Amino acid sequence: MHTPHRSRLRAFTATACTAVLGAALLAGAGTATAAAPAAPQAKAGSKVVGYFTEWGTYDRKYYVRNIQTSGSAARLTHINYAFGNVTGGKCAMGDSYAATDRAYTAAESVDGVADTWDQPLRGNFNQLLKLKKKHPGLKILWSFGGWTWSSGFGEAAKNPAAFAQSCYDLVKNSKWSGLFDGIDIDWEYPNACGNTCDTSGREAFRNVMAALRSKFGGSALVTAAITADASGGGKIDAADYAGAAQYVNWYNPMTYDYFGAWDATGPTAPHSPLTSYSGIPKAGYNTSATIAKLKGLGVPASKLLLGIGFYGRGWTGVTQAAPGGTATGPAAGTYEQGIDDYKVLKAKCPATGTVGGTAYAKCGKDWWSYDTPATIATKMTYKNQQGLGGTFFWELSGDTANGELIKAID
Repeated sequence: MHTPHRSRLRAFTATACTAVLGAALLAGAGTATAAAPAAPQAKAGSKVVGYFTEWGTYDRKYYVRNIQTSGSAARLTHINYAFGNVTGGKCAMGDSYAATDRAYTAAESVDGVADTWDQPLRGNFNQLLKLKKKHPGLKILWSFGGWTWSSGFGEAAKNPAAFAQSCYDLVKNSKWSGLFDGIDIDWEYPNACGNTCDTSGREAFRNVMAALRSKFGGSALVTAAITADASGGGKIDAADYAGAAQYVNWYNPMTYDYFGAWDATGPTAPHSPLTSYSGIPKAGYNTSATIAKLKGLGVPASKLLLGIGFYGRGWTGVTQAAPGGTATGPAAGTYEQGIDDYKVLKAKCPATGTVGGTAYAKCGKDWWSYDTPATIATKMTYKNQQGLGGTFFWELSGDTANGELIKAID
């Protein structure tokens, strides 16, 4: 789940990788109408999509400028701006002050030029326009929903055309003309439970995506973050993701947050396993199971991006170093219990082992799991072997100041 506050997303996500993949990966596991200047679309497999959080400009002090100074802007093909709200069956602003009003100093600004009191557009939107000037091929989508703001999708599903019109009017508002190349939908979860429970029916997601495609047209980007729950009768089965695939440019299956300290006593398990492993707490809760499930339903591999979390999940009160230990609750985090950024964890609790194609660490009584450059490289091998359309990650501020994780994405 992507949350429009500090935490990430708990994307609850059968079966095996291909035989070709298995030997290599399992061995490693054990030790938008485009308004921007015209640019070719990234070829299949090479998309790199990073989420930028609206609220990250507050206590995290992660600004659009940091995307540039970290070197990330040059490596990204797309940015998802998170989040717009969904309320009353319509798309709406999330935090208008952060998006359009906050005045940036010269030191904070992408181009080193301070905002003035009388300029018509300030905030993140103006900074992102400046970033696009430096990187004309970069595409930006406005993402709507997330863990906290998905409750409005049920009302939207009652009149998809009206919802799509409201989104189009907002995304294409003349005040920020040329900024957004399309829309990303993060509905958690259609016809299933997330922060709230949706009962709009199995066809609701497909109907909403069809309406968005019809309104935005064929040249705009229309994408969606979707559940990764590939368990029997899980959230993937609750909505017609295969039927809706014809309307999207690609899906972002949220292949992270499979496990975490919301299960306060454990067992400890990596939150973003690439493959299953002996002792994994639940079948269908790993990336390869998610991708196999979606491909098996008929979603083209080229429309599936591999999801990576730029953060870790952790427990405390753990005595066992290997996965599967018991805990007494969530480990302390910088902004929220049970979660911390990669840039913090790499120093606070360095990785001590790998399982299921991702890393884990035991430090004192704390147990953490997260991806590292080495495990991302393994996931890139998987992505290429599966013919996936690219990679996306949640979210940019979790990386180091010099973009250590994004450099590992091919």
